[in-house]
Amino acid sequence: MCNRNCNRNECLIVAIASSVVIGIVAAVLRITGIITTTPAFLWVLFGIAVVYLAIAFVVSSLRRFDTPYSARTLISTFIAGILGTILFSVVLLGITFVATSAVGAVLTGLLLASFSLIITTTACIVLSAYTNDD
Repeated sequence: MCNRNCNRNECLIVAIASSVVIGIVAAVLRITGIITTTPAFLWVLFGIAVVYLAIAFVVSSLRRFDTPYSARTLISTFIAGILGTILFSVVLLGITFVATSAVGAVLTGLLLASFSLIITTTACIVLSAYTNDD
């Protein structure tokens, strides 16, 4: 029933769904004041995202990829998570929000959703690299 790329598509759907749930939970926890975002936390997330971006750049410049469409969607989702994490961490570092601010809560939710998208799509990329789908 399923083609060869079914495992990648299912993994990508689970990755995006879990990232959305994590982002919503983080926004709710931030608006209620249960969690806060400190500058050190934002700098760590920014640094992790920059390292991931550098690794992705180096790997893509060293190899020529003839990737199927589903692998390209995994990689584009991975890059979107990296760029989202960098963008939202810079915005949250640049602008100080009140602890129970709705805008700060939404931005924190988007930041953690982007970061969890990096982690989950990394797991999907590793899973698809070590399975015999192709």
